Amino acid sequence: MHGKEILHKMKLKSVLFSSGADTGKGKSKMSKHIMHGFHCMKGKSNHDMEDYVVSEFKKKDDSELGLFAIFDGHLGHDVAKYLQNHLFDNILKEHDFWIKTEDAIKRAYKSTDSEILDKARLLGRGGSTAVTAILINGQKLVVGNIGDSRAVICKNGVAKQLSVDHEPSKEKRMIESRGGFVSNLPGDVPRVDGQLAVARAFGDKSLKIHLSSEPDVTVELIDDNAEFIILASDGIWKVICFAILVSVMSNQEAVDTIKNIKDAQSAAKLLIEAAISRKSKDDISCIVVRFH
Repeated sequence: MHGKEILHKMKLKSVLFSSGADTGKGKSKMSKHIMHGFHCMKGKSNHDMEDYVVSEFKKKDDSELGLFAIFDGHLGHDVAKYLQNHLFDNILKEHDFWIKTEDAIKRAYKSTDSEILDKARLLGRGGSTAVTAILINGQKLVVGNIGDSRAVICKNGVAKQLSVDHEPSKEKRMIESRGGFVSNLPGDVPRVDGQLAVARAFGDKSLKIHLSSEPDVTVELIDDNAEFIILASDGIWKVICFAILVSVMSNQEAVDTIKNIKDAQSAAKLLIEAAISRKSKDDISCIVVRFH
């Protein structure tokens, strides 16, 4: 193998994005018909790329796990980078991962958030949303998320959202019970304490007393009707323009955009291009996993 090929493989393995676009793909060794592809694009903001992605298959004991995640950082990228390196490791270390996968994910999210808060001097005051998907032996999909990155599955051509958008307006009571408040000023975007446009996140030490790091977890069986899943940061779905929240595309529109694209990597890239054509200016990361 030539030096350039080695460097390219190392680059795809680390899946570390600092600027511009990056892309890659792979497939399951256990189920050859399952393929994944990812694509990331730096937005038009002045800061560095704040998205980090995991997209890989990994052997664990006698099983194969598909590990897919998008971490969308804010106020810096260090928390998102930390999650990329540690969250799945923490999930897989849980002693009852195989028996009570959903509980293991919830505990690992919380313990990882505690690690991030303890390292706030090193990682800074920022935070990150997360959407994670673990595909177990190609048969069981377990999705966890905090924030507004999203997971959508397509079954028989119909989109079904597997994650929960943790918007401050929907969790106003919880935020207020913690002593915080939700403000729509300026504009019409609800924000925790007038600052953060999501109600749940990793990090954000200065706001943590009013924020939750409790994930929503969903289990979906992968049957013959399952065609593909999409994991994408919020830039695919919505955009804040002049302090007003504007929809970019619906779940069904996203599914319809790529339903005839067989190559998962090309599908992820096409979704991002479609979002940009609809005036999305955020950093955007997208993973597509095709089952058939």
